[in-house]
Amino acid sequence: MLEGQSGRGPWRKQELIIETDEKFPRKVCVLCWNATVDEINRLQPGQPVKIQFTVESREFNGKWYTDVTARQIDVMGAQTPQPAVQHPTPAPQPKPAPLPPVEEEFISDNGDDLPF
Repeated sequence: MLEGQSGRGPWRKQELIIETDEKFPRKVCVLCWNATVDEINRLQPGQPVKIQFTVESREFNGKWYTDVTARQIDVMGAQTPQPAVQHPTPAPQPKPAPLPPVEEEFISDNGDDLPF
């Protein structure tokens, strides 16, 4: 954790590495400032969280740097679960009529089996 003093008062900054819950998980470094530092210090490794964040890029000496900054961190399962959104089920579509069999004879001009 880093701590410092600015014109607006003291500040604290800490990085949190999270892993997304996807087919191919990605690791993301999330910056936490001041009050969110207290929130992440209460987390346990592997504990699922939902993070509201902002993404900001800036240029310095011809290179671009991007920050992902946490605005709010919610521990999953700590709140009352929200009811699942029910989407209307589409009406079943009738199956199309089967196509008649195609009888076609292939005649090769050069006797070569290759299609080109």
